[in-house]
Amino acid sequence: MANHAGSEGAVYVGANQVAEITGYSIESSMEPIEDTLLGDAWKTYLAGNQSWSASCEGFWDETDTTGQGALTLGSSITANFYLEGNTSTDTYLTGTALVTGVSKGASVNGMVTVSFSLQGTGALSESVVV
Repeated sequence: MANHAGSEGAVYVGANQVAEITGYSIESSMEPIEDTLLGDAWKTYLAGNQSWSASCEGFWDETDTTGQGALTLGSSITANFYLEGNTSTDTYLTGTALVTGVSKGASVNGMVTVSFSLQGTGALSESVVV
């Protein structure tokens, strides 16, 4: 059984790695369609449309023009989420997404942080690095 440390992960916008990312999450979901009939004792469902969304957070880096700089509100991007690194045979998830949220914050005893919210548009595919 293979296990992987979170530190092996990475987020890319197209071919460009997003700098200073400290974590990310991806959620895939499916909307069930109820097809219960009158007289049925139990509700029944069919599989409906699928969707995905993602978020990533890290330390703000204004010099990362092709990574963080490409994640502007409303932009359409190709998002690549590397789960176990980005070398040959490693698995990653890829899809087109809209940037739906950007948040920056700071505290007196901490780093300036940034987080991005993404809404997938179309399929999220699992691929292998070649």
